Amino acid sequence: MNKTACWGLAVVLAAVLGAAPAAALPSQTSNEAGIQPVSWDAWLAAKAKAEKHDAEGNLVAALQYYLEYMRQARGLNSPVRVAWGMNNAAYMIIKMHRTDPTVDLEPARKLLEDGLAIPQASEDCRKIMAMNLEHVRSRLERAR
Repeated sequence: MNKTACWGLAVVLAAVLGAAPAAALPSQTSNEAGIQPVSWDAWLAAKAKAEKHDAEGNLVAALQYYLEYMRQARGLNSPVRVAWGMNNAAYMIIKMHRTDPTVDLEPARKLLEDGLAIPQASEDCRKIMAMNLEHVRSRLERAR
């Protein structure tokens, strides 16, 4: 993955994580800016597209759709789905790192820590996030 794509990925991730509460509020301005309105149909579409791109090996696109999945889940006030979206987005970053070790794992660490901080996250989700976080932390420690 080239540096431009890595920076673009970081910007998209920062925008979703930092602007999520505002993005969850429907507004005419956000619709004019090309941001999808929040709905269950949009959440399902984001989920399906993320899974499709993941299966096809297009991890950057899959990550982008998992970030949209998270934004939709936040807007729908579904913390269980937000946690799963955080795990899935982090896992896309982990998969990218496996194919290209220059991909930064810090965004994955942040997603997983934030996901584990969601009290409504299911036990299955917590278990998987904890395993993924352990993997990410071990890789980050090796890199130091």
